[in-house]
Amino acid sequence: MFQGASALNLDAKGRMSIPSKHRDALTVQCEGRLTVTRHPHGCLLLFPRPTWESHREQIAAWPMSARAWQRIYLGNASDVELDSAGRILIAPELRVAVGISREIMLMGMGSHFEIWDAARLAESESQAIAAGMPDVLNNFSF
Repeated sequence: MFQGASALNLDAKGRMSIPSKHRDALTVQCEGRLTVTRHPHGCLLLFPRPTWESHREQIAAWPMSARAWQRIYLGNASDVELDSAGRILIAPELRVAVGISREIMLMGMGSHFEIWDAARLAESESQAIAAGMPDVLNNFSF
């Protein structure tokens, strides 16, 4: 279960270091084999490969009416591996597609991660807070 936020910086080659708290789990869970793909909300999704393979099967089975969404998720998927320094390379096409620059946020989302441009995430969170809680969460409480 991945959770928590990590402020990170991409290096000049577009590599991101996976924080050590997640690196060990990813090494055990998937031998450092990961998949990155695009999300229409303006971030990237980072999956352990076995988790992605399950999602990939479901997405591939979508009807033709969802072909554009298959392109977003499957067409942008890129397999990556942790290098010896615990980094992954984020393809330039994916960085450009979601506007990722140097300062990024890695967000643990349970079974996977979201990778956000730090400024874009802050803006998205501000908009969500300003809009208020959706009705579906009316009964939620800590």
